[in-house]
This record gives sequence, structure tokens and C-alpha cells, in this order.
Amino acid sequence: MDEKTLQEAIANPQNLGEIVDADAVGTVGSPDCGDMVRMWIKYKEQDGRKVIDKASFQSFGCQTAIAVASIATQLIKGKTREEVLNMTAAELSEPLGPLPPMKIHCGQMVEGALKAALEGGISPVKSGVIPQSMTPQIATLHDALASAGKQVGKIKIIPLPAP
Repeated sequence: MDEKTLQEAIANPQNLGEIVDADAVGTVGSPDCGDMVRMWIKYKEQDGRKVIDKASFQSFGCQTAIAVASIATQLIKGKTREEVLNMTAAELSEPLGPLPPMKIHCGQMVEGALKAALEGGISPVKSGVIPQSMTPQIATLHDALASAGKQVGKIKIIPLPAP
């Protein structure tokens, strides 16, 4: 694993926070073990194709999951839904170098959250409310952990600015 790239991604994660007017949202993980990743996707038309304009994430879990999610949000920008659906966890974490065996699940969580968003349809998310078909009555990862009866403490949620 490239320690310098990992440390930079951990110290300065990119695209952290929710996109209030996202076109798709996907969550993967378990409130029971505490590892969860939620990804937001916003599309735009470019050269007659619908491509990802912005992607963001929230993560409860280890630093490697945060680093992979940060890197992945940058890698998928400008790609179509189909291109991203064909990406593997290894491709999404490639700039970090090969992940150690005990951290491979971090890349798989990010891949799972992206695929959950992309396969969940292109249902608009308005006013921060996630359609029930995507994530039943749970608007944020904080809510997901709280609904599972977990102590979540202080959480800083950073909304991304509108374009």
C-alpha cells in the first residue's frame, strides 16, 4: 500500500459530506459492527452522455475506508453509470496501491455503496430526503447508527456547496 497517498487521503479527504440534491444514494455496511459507507451521486449531460458530475461520501469505519471512498469519488467523475458499475474494488482503490488482506473489505464497501446507488435507479433526492425505496426512513449514516441503538457521539456532517 502506498503509505504517502493513504496518509494524504486520510488527512485531507475529498468530497466528504452529502449532496443534498443528489440523483442517487447508496449505503452499505452494518450498524452492528460500525463499518458503513454512504455514497451520493450527481449526474450531468456531457457530449450527449449522462456522466457523473459529483460524488461524495460519509463513512463510519476505519481510515482506509475513508481513503478509498475519497479516492473513488475522484476516479468516477466524468464516467457513465455503466463504466462505474464495471469497476472493481481494486480499481477504485488502485491509487493507494494493493490493500493489505485485512483492509480489502474497505474497498469492497466503497464498491458496494457505489453499486447500491447506481443500481437503485436514478431517483432524485430532494431536500435531503432519501426515497424509501433506496434507504427506508434513514436519511444519514448518523440516523442509521442511531436507529440501530448505537451511541454515535458527536458527528460532523459537511454539506457540499451547490454548483
